[in-house]
Amino acid sequence: MKAKERMAIARQMPVEMTPEERVENFGEIVSGFSEFTAILEAERCLQCKKPTCIKGCPIHNNIPAFLALLREKKFEEAYWKIRETSSMPAVCSRVCPHEFQCEGSCVRGKGKGQSLAIGMLERFVTDWMVDNNKNMHTECAIPGDKKVAIIGSGPAGLTVAYHLSHKGIPCTIFEALPVYGGMLTVGIPAFRLPRKIINAEIEALKSCGVTLHTNVVIGKDKSIQDLLDEGYDAIFNGVGAHASRKLGLENEENTEGVLHGVDYLRRVNLGEDLDLGKKVVVVGGGNVAIDVARTSLRLGSKDVFTLYRRSREEMPASAAEIHHLEEEGVRIEFLAAPVKIHSKDSKLTQVECVRMELGEPDSSGRRRPVIQEGSNFMIEADSIIPAISQNVDHTVDEGQDIELMSWGTYHTDPRTLQTSLKFMFAGGDNVLGPQTVAQAVYQGKVAAESIERYLNGQSLTEDREFLCDQIDW
Repeated sequence: MKAKERMAIARQMPVEMTPEERVENFGEIVSGFSEFTAILEAERCLQCKKPTCIKGCPIHNNIPAFLALLREKKFEEAYWKIRETSSMPAVCSRVCPHEFQCEGSCVRGKGKGQSLAIGMLERFVTDWMVDNNKNMHTECAIPGDKKVAIIGSGPAGLTVAYHLSHKGIPCTIFEALPVYGGMLTVGIPAFRLPRKIINAEIEALKSCGVTLHTNVVIGKDKSIQDLLDEGYDAIFNGVGAHASRKLGLENEENTEGVLHGVDYLRRVNLGEDLDLGKKVVVVGGGNVAIDVARTSLRLGSKDVFTLYRRSREEMPASAAEIHHLEEEGVRIEFLAAPVKIHSKDSKLTQVECVRMELGEPDSSGRRRPVIQEGSNFMIEADSIIPAISQNVDHTVDEGQDIELMSWGTYHTDPRTLQTSLKFMFAGGDNVLGPQTVAQAVYQGKVAAESIERYLNGQSLTEDREFLCDQIDW
């Protein structure tokens, strides 16, 4: 097929549940491509000589190579091509913001065209492997005499365990929550990431000899020193960023009806029955805010809308998530922000807000929101849920003199992810701040190589395969 013919093929669209159907359940709303659709979409790939999609992928998946195999119906080979670089393609294919990463770098999307549906094609390949009962495990090495403790079972911790266990380095994961997966499980709703996908990743690790413990809070139930005393030769800290950032409003902490984004999602995903009332206000413009709004709809709230202090163009959430949000009936109030919580008998009744306008760009490159004086207005609400980012909880390093960045993340060597405690490495959201699964996975790969070199007494910087400075975070 010639390039002109490939250019003439329109981007293929997946089948989705209707908005009316999906707000009634937590089932996955987007169906995967059929074989015919997947091959047709893969035919749109131009096999660029300088594939910018690879650079756009934080894990550096060889996208053109797996697509070439896919359109030849070599689905199993395509899967293993992805697995050369990615430890969890089933997860990344579903939750990564592809429009800002691989698809955002696709030449097909430049100008007025539409980029290749790379995420959906990666999902097709992984789902095909599952549906056809193909072996998805790789052979593990014989365990050696060095062992590593991994704190947290999120994408960074799981990736470290995957790579080290395949090098014969026994790993034990300590998870503070009663379930595995970290933010994958308690921070992302099941309608975006089915739990069977996460469980499959966990089972693969168990088959490779990785030991996992839940309900163990490092810094409380065990200390870092306890882990060293138990014979662990190195530690990976992948606790993530689970502490909700507050708005800083008066009575925010002691008013009934005020919850916070990741706290709300965690409680719901752990099975708690939370009634937010009919009218719910969500504050924020990222994927967490959208997940909160869509979750509250599914749990019975009927009048849900979000406040975002910038315009639609500045929203950090993916376009697909914003589209689904609005399809499901959630209104977005742009250029607005809450300034005061009003209550009666300590129960939320109204939220006072102000209008904003955009000024000069700030350090993020987005235009800074400025309050319009005298623009105050009131919103009646049963609940308000700020979802404006997360911070790192430092229970884990209780009693340790460890260097932190000014915003509370761990200070690490930017290339090796070694912390100021030489035996400890860190990665994922506790180093980057709240970011994507793919970025956490890449940092897990970097940390795993660093830990292996540390255990073997090798240089952490010379002749490496992975370095963090390969990617401009």
